[in-house]
Amino acid sequence: MIPSITATGFALEQEQQELIEKKLKRIKYAEEWLVDLTLRIKLDKKFTFECTLNFRWGASAHIESDDYDFAAGLNKLLDVLDQKVKKEKDKMQEKK
Repeated sequence: MIPSITATGFALEQEQQELIEKKLKRIKYAEEWLVDLTLRIKLDKKFTFECTLNFRWGASAHIESDDYDFAAGLNKLLDVLDQKVKKEKDKMQEKK
């Protein structure tokens, strides 16, 4: 899985890009279950993070968070994203 990351309203700095890559390692354990991950970041007074996640078995998830601080907003998003991935993984394991 290669994440697609786009920024709107600002230019994504190198350190922000590195922070995103570092934080996405939190869901590295689920890489085999994910088809793709699309992350859109928009700046309009505050950062808005939107993430769409598509699972191998056809399920998808859309998660959003926002914050005035880039790192805090990204952390909020990944907290929810990690929980969603675990929940979907557990659902699939129950079906087997």
